[in-house]
Amino acid sequence: MAHSQALMSTGSSAEDQYRAAIEHLGSSRMRGYLARAHLVYGEWLRREGRRRDARDQLRTAHQLLTDMGAEAFAARAASELRATGEHPRARTAQPTDELTTQELHVARLVATGATSREVGTQLFLSPRTIEAHLRNIFRKLGITSRRQLKELNLP
Repeated sequence: MAHSQALMSTGSSAEDQYRAAIEHLGSSRMRGYLARAHLVYGEWLRREGRRRDARDQLRTAHQLLTDMGAEAFAARAASELRATGEHPRARTAQPTDELTTQELHVARLVATGATSREVGTQLFLSPRTIEAHLRNIFRKLGITSRRQLKELNLP
């Protein structure tokens, strides 16, 4: 609610609403909304001519959005950071970047110790399909066992 009110407000009232939204979302599990709140607050601060304050918000937004894979919003945060005179850090490549969303999901479940049958039941796939995904995962990550998958600490 505070986030929406901030978008409709001006001056110190808008800033109070942005801060309230970030505080409220910071104590919730809605990380995507929190990242977006930092982003729009940073954009607002930049438009208000407060480049230093904007950088803090935009850095936080960029990091959160990059970590969650929201590339379009992360690019928007990076663009805003550049407009403040700062160059955002490039995301370092992860071995799991080559995996499809489905493969990453399968890999996470297998890393917890689940069998192919258990993973298949959870994802409504056959154990053979899970095994095919695992072969692709092992090939892409350069590993040969489920134990090694567990040791990777997948995101």
